[in-house]
Amino acid sequence: MSQQYRAYLVGENGVFRSAEAFEASSDESALAFARQFTRHGMVEVWQLGRKIAVLNSEQSWPPQQQQSRPTLTRQ
Repeated sequence: MSQQYRAYLVGENGVFRSAEAFEASSDESALAFARQFTRHGMVEVWQLGRKIAVLNSEQSWPPQQQQSRPTLTRQ
């Protein structure tokens, strides 16, 4: 069963610059998908009101192998 997630690109001043809504089957799958956005900077991953993780670009690029790609839903 898929759950709704959002990946927020965080600017240097700590303010969200953009967001990407997507669906994933688990937190791990959501994090794997959100890692692609870290090439633009720090990314916060949320599932509704629950913060999953903060990804820094130096931790997650180049992207890791993904077993299954979540469904992207743009809003």
